[in-house]
Amino acid sequence: MSRTPLHPTREQIELPMVLDCLSDPIRLAIVYQLAQQERVSSELCCGDFNGLAGKSNLAYHFAKLRECGLMQTRVAGTNRFMRLRREDLDARFPGLLDAVIKSASKDAERLQLMAECEVVEAG
Repeated sequence: MSRTPLHPTREQIELPMVLDCLSDPIRLAIVYQLAQQERVSSELCCGDFNGLAGKSNLAYHFAKLRECGLMQTRVAGTNRFMRLRREDLDARFPGLLDAVIKSASKDAERLQLMAECEVVEAG
């Protein structure tokens, strides 16, 4: 039995599901933080998001992001590493992810996204 979580194929990623997923502030913060991390490295560990919510709540949000195709999860031992599926999203919906990240960065303070992104600069 594989511990690798299931991910939709590129063709299975649907715009309504992606937009619905991004409507949640915690999931938007996770996507924003993953996008900021891309400049340093492509992945973050699940523990890097502890400032956003409790572990069980985060697990729910990670699953939603993975199921809609926004995020790829890689299991390594007891750790889970996440990264954006930028290539797949840009192929399916050109410019969408960049527009979402740009909009989120303008509202980062109001959405309380800046404090969570400090891991990018420290890493």
